[in-house]
Amino acid sequence: MAESARRGRGGGGAARRAERNAVSFETAKFIERNIPNFEILTEEAMQVIETNAEIVLEEVGVNFLDNPAAIQRWRDAGAEIDGERVRIPRGLARKLCATAPSQYTQHARNPARNVVVGGNNLVLAPVYGPPFVRDAVGGRRYATMEDFNKFVKLGYMSKWLHHSGGTVCEPTDVPVNKRHLDMLYALMTLSDKPFMGSVTEPSRAQDSVDMCKILFGEEFVRDNTVMTSLININSPMTFDDVMMGALEVYAQNNQACIISPFIVGGAMAPVSVAGTLTQVLAETLAGIAYSQLIRPGAPVIMGAFVTSIDMNSGAPTFGTPEAAHITYGAGQLARRLNLPYRSAGSFCGSKLPDAQAAYETANSLNMGLLAGVNFMLHSCGWLEGGLVSSFEKFVMDADQLGTLHHLARGVEIDENAQAMDAIREVGPGGHYLGCAHTQNNFKTAFWKSDLLDYKPFETWEDEGARDTQALATLRVEKMLADYQAPALDPAIREALDAFVAQKKSAEPDSFM
Repeated sequence: MAESARRGRGGGGAARRAERNAVSFETAKFIERNIPNFEILTEEAMQVIETNAEIVLEEVGVNFLDNPAAIQRWRDAGAEIDGERVRIPRGLARKLCATAPSQYTQHARNPARNVVVGGNNLVLAPVYGPPFVRDAVGGRRYATMEDFNKFVKLGYMSKWLHHSGGTVCEPTDVPVNKRHLDMLYALMTLSDKPFMGSVTEPSRAQDSVDMCKILFGEEFVRDNTVMTSLININSPMTFDDVMMGALEVYAQNNQACIISPFIVGGAMAPVSVAGTLTQVLAETLAGIAYSQLIRPGAPVIMGAFVTSIDMNSGAPTFGTPEAAHITYGAGQLARRLNLPYRSAGSFCGSKLPDAQAAYETANSLNMGLLAGVNFMLHSCGWLEGGLVSSFEKFVMDADQLGTLHHLARGVEIDENAQAMDAIREVGPGGHYLGCAHTQNNFKTAFWKSDLLDYKPFETWEDEGARDTQALATLRVEKMLADYQAPALDPAIREALDAFVAQKKSAEPDSFM
């Protein structure tokens, strides 16, 4: 019924003509792993961490700041309250978390692009949150709404990217209290992939829900999950009223939230892997349990955003072995809770999309795949420790996400994969280029980059001896030149226009 309600909105010849004339860009289905997860913690280690996390919740507790309603909910659930400090009896948080689903479907306005979060699946979403952007022409600068729109278009056209994300950059030329409206409008109209909602203020979360009701239909939103949004915990062990207010809105409306500590190891958590994992588990247990106090069964993702720190400069570092240990371990703990898991991304500390960026990003992306991550935010475009969204790195990373798809397939062992006919045909001393098996399989046998250069040296030199960043600049330009918006019912677009205009006119601009 919900699907038919959605299809019934607007409609008409104009919508059908728009759909026929739209250009559709291929998007790979979300990854379904056929390879095992890498598990670094022993059973004993997991039991120690789980026990210590329960001790933290019961004896140390967590803070719920400026949120009397949250304090009352915890009191009613049986927690010990001391001002804004909540101490959760052993086992209570875990019991509450048990009502959260092990996986859920996030619906896109194009049903072919729906994603299933959880299980053996991996959904890839782009960078989130940087106030700056960088490209080869304009250099590093504050992001604008025009930049935001370009990133949404690139994400829509990127084959290996399943999700549009949310704040792919922070458009600083739009008032703070109104920019969420423009960002959501862009995500809804410039792409037909799934997207994220606003979390910067509870009323903005409600605006996100209301705009989704226009896009999908009120009944459809009531019965289905159409947003997955990011709720960061202020580590160590602090839940502020802004993020919790947004969580409350989304949970009440059955919309998914990533509940994720934001940890720089050594500054916001202990320097040891086991100590950090203990804090990560305690914080996520408390946050997920709270979402279930709001609405049992509300979809959630257990998150773990963890970096190490340069003890000389205090700067976060990425792609490190310690971050890998924590990411692998947190994945095991999430699976023990039977919850979807968010971590990893195209993390790097480099100022440019250079060798440092490539090394650190490759480490982080592969770590995420092997850790069993189900939702990978920041999978492309991240630069300078998350301060910058880079156009060139966006397409470089998005291209490399194809390797994750192919690696996750695992090793086939059917008759065709065994290739015994080819081995017999070629025999000793021959070559396989012209054999029947190669001719039948060469188009799909190997993953091929759409960006990297494999030409002979002479050809590469004749074409200008371009490095990867230069190739990426050309690819950004071509993708944006080829972009065509996906079809959208004109009646829905008009309703979104009216909603945004009404909301913007209701209050003065604020840049604070």
